Amino acid sequence: MRVKATVEVDKAAQTLKLLGDKTRLTMMKMLQSHDCCVCEFVAVFKTSQPAISQHLRKLRDAELVKETRKGQWIFYSINKESKYYEFVLGLLDYIPSQDDRIKELEQQGLRIMCD
Repeated sequence: MRVKATVEVDKAAQTLKLLGDKTRLTMMKMLQSHDCCVCEFVAVFKTSQPAISQHLRKLRDAELVKETRKGQWIFYSINKESKYYEFVLGLLDYIPSQDDRIKELEQQGLRIMCD
């Protein structure tokens, strides 16, 4: 039997407000199945690097994403250790896959792959 953790109303509201932004919500859905770097998000959303970095900063400050350095690149992923991880996953289950965006990056040769 799995016990669900509860989320305080204030934190739930803060998280929902954060994910109420279409770009951040899409980023989180993409990160559900793929680690991504800033430049990949820049290509996907066709927006500036500072704008993407601001979105990622907000998600990182809320402990929803984490950073991992691989060589010169910093990759972002969903923070599975976050106490809000299950709450966020429940929301993301209602969002369609964004894998087509990743495939498009690969086809354009813009997907960064590090080992």
